Amino acid sequence: MKQIEELVKKGTTTVGIVCKDGIVLAADKRATGGGIVMDKHIEKVIPINDNIAITTAGLVSDIQLITKIIKAELNLKKIRTGTDATVKETASLLGIIVYNNIRKFSTIPGIVGFNLGGVDKEGFHLYNIGVDGSLMKYEDFSVNGSGMIFAYGVLDTLYKKDMAIGDGVKLAIKTINAAIQRDTSTGEGIDVYTVTKAGVKKVFSHSIDTNINA
Repeated sequence: MKQIEELVKKGTTTVGIVCKDGIVLAADKRATGGGIVMDKHIEKVIPINDNIAITTAGLVSDIQLITKIIKAELNLKKIRTGTDATVKETASLLGIIVYNNIRKFSTIPGIVGFNLGGVDKEGFHLYNIGVDGSLMKYEDFSVNGSGMIFAYGVLDTLYKKDMAIGDGVKLAIKTINAAIQRDTSTGEGIDVYTVTKAGVKKVFSHSIDTNINA
């Protein structure tokens, strides 16, 4: 059992930031397992419809399955009712899915958490779905992953209430970069998305070249 747990440990740093004109979501690009880097090009910020996106942290297999389920449920909601789910409804449903996932019997615990940012007729919203299925709404910022201790230091120092989305993007880059410098499970690059009245948009992507040629 201990060997399995060592193999499935995952690390990352993901962040959600509330701005006056939208939500910023960002993450690094490294996937680790068994003490090595398994993938250098992971997309950890995922749009789930036109107005909502999530950041992902945890076991890749669980992330992939849960993402498919939440996308399907949102499509079914629209087909059945003719309306999109609100951000709160989406976050609540995702919390239920994660709650059931972590409590099912398995030799490999389904450990996964999300930041969820979205926009609806009530405005902009940022939620954190914990690995236990807990659901919390944030009015400033939310962080997930092994590099959170480094991310919080940057956010606590530099975050300002009612900051513009452009400043939020710059802050997200600084936050993930700080974690890359010190957290061994965070690395390879940064992806940043915004959620505004215009919807979900990828606004920044940078990969770090770690190859050294003689």
